Amino acid sequence: MLNLKGKHKFFLLLLLFQFFLMAVVFFTVNSLITFVSAQAEASSFDYYNAATASSLAFSAAISLAASVLGSAMALKTVGTAAISALAEREEVFFKSFLIVAFCEAIAIYGLIIAILLWTKIPSPPA
Repeated sequence: MLNLKGKHKFFLLLLLFQFFLMAVVFFTVNSLITFVSAQAEASSFDYYNAATASSLAFSAAISLAASVLGSAMALKTVGTAAISALAEREEVFFKSFLIVAFCEAIAIYGLIIAILLWTKIPSPPA
């Protein structure tokens, strides 16, 4: 059995959780499409491409996961430095707050891209 320390165990669990989320997104999209395609006639469902829907779903999941992990890494480094700077000089509060807000913006940009990708997943006609 692997003898992992706290940080390594956390990152391994985070990686497993990301794979779980991607599997949920993939199987949710696939099962919805299968259900709808069974309801529709074959002639009205010919335009749909399952590979396109799967790649868009994976792209949305990866963009969200990568942006959140990047934001977390940046926030860990910048947040520690900001707290240290605030402990020494209180007048650097605005600069510290601004830099931490930029780190949070990375995650928000990833969320926006994931939402835009998610809305582009083709759905069969009703």
